[in-house]
Amino acid sequence: MSHSRTDAVLVGTLRACALLTGTLVLFIVLFLLVESAPALRQVGVARFVSDTAWRPSGGAQRGQFNLLPMIVATTLATAGALFLATPLGIGSAVFAHFYAPRGLGRLFGKIIELLAGIPSVVYGLWGLVVLAPLVASWQPPGTSLLSAILVLTIMITPTIALVAGATFDNLPRSYLQAAAALGLSRWRTVGGVILPAARSGLFTAVLLGSGRAIGETMAVLMVAGNVVQTPHSLFQPVRTLTANIALEMAYAMGDHRAALFDSGLVLMAMIALLVGIAEVLSKGRIYG
Repeated sequence: MSHSRTDAVLVGTLRACALLTGTLVLFIVLFLLVESAPALRQVGVARFVSDTAWRPSGGAQRGQFNLLPMIVATTLATAGALFLATPLGIGSAVFAHFYAPRGLGRLFGKIIELLAGIPSVVYGLWGLVVLAPLVASWQPPGTSLLSAILVLTIMITPTIALVAGATFDNLPRSYLQAAAALGLSRWRTVGGVILPAARSGLFTAVLLGSGRAIGETMAVLMVAGNVVQTPHSLFQPVRTLTANIALEMAYAMGDHRAALFDSGLVLMAMIALLVGIAEVLSKGRIYG
């Protein structure tokens, strides 16, 4: 087979994969729209943020459909986890690639990979048995927004570290060689050359971490307390959108079930917003 024939087959295969991926995403969005349409028609969009509580089992007329406390809890848990995990993840990758001895760096990388592969329910179990009691000793009840933030931080830090490390591996070696030729110190090389050059990849790392944090269900369900309320303190129990879907989908019917699909639409919108922000911030920057 000639090179041109091989290239044509490869391009066709890649196009088919891209088309399949886009089609799957489109079908998911259409499925959410169809399933959530009854609640949007009978309840209306406004009531999802204006009702006084979340008690949807009474139907469209008597039920309460306020999703705002869970949207706030999801946003705060994700933002708090990113605030802590971003410097930890990027710092871990910087240490493994530019400061640690070669053997220690490889071992550290394997540990990060192992942490990234641990099932979320294991993190949730650890958080419930170990972390929540520690938080409770500081401020009861322990299962709270703070516990959710800390567990999510531990979960997404390996993801950010792995993607950041892959970004550093793919940077042109000429960057390091030029910095060495100029006599730059290691810190000035990392801070002035490596990190600016890797901005696009680091944005991707944070985006993937935030996507995992927003979509996490079991670990957050186990440590957040699952009380539908707008938190005014890190120590108050909360319920996220994903936990609400997992808790109630098994018995939800009618408008209640459709409202849970509206929660899924909100989650999709949050992910789309994150992707849009990342695209704007990193547009046109491949290596800086």
